[in-house]
Amino acid sequence: MMAGNTACVEAALLAGVRFYAGYPITPSSEIAELMAKRLPLLGGKFIQMEDEIASIAAIIGASLAGMKAMTATSGPGFSLMQENLGYALMTEVPCLIVNVQRGGPSTGLPTSPAQGDVMQARWGTHGDHPAIALAPASVRETFDETIRGLNLSEKYRVPVILLLDEIVAHVNEKVTLPAPEEIEIIARTKPVVASEHYLPFAHTASGVPPMANIGEGYRYHVTGLAHDESGFPTNDAKKIDALIHRLHRKIDDHLDDIIQIKTEYLEGARLAVFAYGSTARSARRAVLMAREEHIPVCLIRPITLWPFPVAQLRSWAKQFSHVLVPEMNLGQMAHEVEHAVQGATRVASLTRVDGEPIHPQQIFAKIKELAQR
Repeated sequence: MMAGNTACVEAALLAGVRFYAGYPITPSSEIAELMAKRLPLLGGKFIQMEDEIASIAAIIGASLAGMKAMTATSGPGFSLMQENLGYALMTEVPCLIVNVQRGGPSTGLPTSPAQGDVMQARWGTHGDHPAIALAPASVRETFDETIRGLNLSEKYRVPVILLLDEIVAHVNEKVTLPAPEEIEIIARTKPVVASEHYLPFAHTASGVPPMANIGEGYRYHVTGLAHDESGFPTNDAKKIDALIHRLHRKIDDHLDDIIQIKTEYLEGARLAVFAYGSTARSARRAVLMAREEHIPVCLIRPITLWPFPVAQLRSWAKQFSHVLVPEMNLGQMAHEVEHAVQGATRVASLTRVDGEPIHPQQIFAKIKELAQR
């Protein structure tokens, strides 16, 4: 038996995280508490910082020095992290940020579930930037996606956001975990050139420059300013354009590797429920209830929220009369679904923001209503 927050810690340690800086905040505090106990036993470092701004700054520094690093927070703390999240994106520093969502805005509902940070995970920091955000729906999936998030972070030199919610973080479930030797662990690509020839932000074929650890003989400039391949600030319009487009290309060119989406009962379905995180658990039960009444409905469950699975959803849209999007916010993902399907089907939104989860019966009732239209 294990809770989601515990699974996150166990996975991170197995994936090689050896530095954690954070500030306790409900409902993510168990991650910090467990890291404080476990990391020193493995030779790692745990630091409780003065706030969330400092927390993400510390993990950026640790990652630049070669450590796999992560932090965890919730809504108000995630808001404070946005400036340094943008810095990590611009400087291409791998790290994992776990956001256990709770009710908002502001201090909101510290102990209640929500999914109100979906758009913040994509657009919270300013400027045009890529984003990877993963939303597991179970304890085992939290374990798997923590490892995958760290792997993606190292592989593409990008901060990755793990979007849990209070239910997934605190639910206790029986899980069977893989043996350590069965787990694929990806490390960042290191330079193979001499230090005098090293370009820390080189325009490689994959879009991902090799990354040297500071302290290993490679001295290079790291700045949030627009910079050239050497890392030094530049006002050259062509170099700036190339940099921003490369930051996006290294994600856009590898969507098949990054995007994960699961479906159930897709073949022959005339209705679809598009759900993520803990709401997908209720949605799955509602779909089963509907199919018992011979309603041809399927479940589409994105695990990768960003980049959004546009191509997959668009390819299925024409077979549906409606796509129902239940979520614990006022329709943040429903808008994205509507944009993706481009009028090929109608999108219905089912929302809740009172701190209570969306129950299977609510989704089932909405499915029946849509099936009769």
